[in-house]
Amino acid sequence: MANLGLDSSVVEWVLEYPEVQGVLEALGIDQSCSGKSLDYVCRQMGLEPHFVLKQLLEVIEDGSTVNE
Repeated sequence: MANLGLDSSVVEWVLEYPEVQGVLEALGIDQSCSGKSLDYVCRQMGLEPHFVLKQLLEVIEDGSTVNE
């Protein structure tokens, strides 16, 4: 597993783990985000960064494409 976190860009997350695309789309997070960090994008959108990170990690660990 790559060492990605809140300081990693949304693009890095999608490139390394394409399965997180469904979570990002469900939360309304633009996958390009001009290279902004996951933390920055979440805060700009009024989302709790650690909640979003947890959602992404769950999808990766479960190996699923949608987090329900």
